[in-house]
Amino acid sequence: MAPAESAAIRIELVWSPRPGCVQAEPLLLAAGSTVSQALSASPRFAQDRAGLEAGGPLCVGVWGRQQTLETVLRDRDRVEVYRPLSVDPKEARRLRYRATGRRIVSRHRPLSGKTGG
Repeated sequence: MAPAESAAIRIELVWSPRPGCVQAEPLLLAAGSTVSQALSASPRFAQDRAGLEAGGPLCVGVWGRQQTLETVLRDRDRVEVYRPLSVDPKEARRLRYRATGRRIVSRHRPLSGKTGG
């Protein structure tokens, strides 16, 4: 690996400014950068940040696991910014069931290589 390649890391910053809308931006940062520095490096995210912080402090994660703003990033990490939930997911399912009268079918992947017998 060339010295220039080790001095920078590539990450992807993902956030949802409103329901049904997902924004993603690739960023090139210095090695050893933190989640906080990644958030500051994106001008597109800066436009939506105030609206996201209105619901409370930002919750962030790397690859689906909640992390602090001081977490050091690695090459090809995916930084995700989470909006606060407007309704409990279990309650949302109950409301949809009452509205349709049908059971909601789970969309989970089947267990790999496991059978019921």
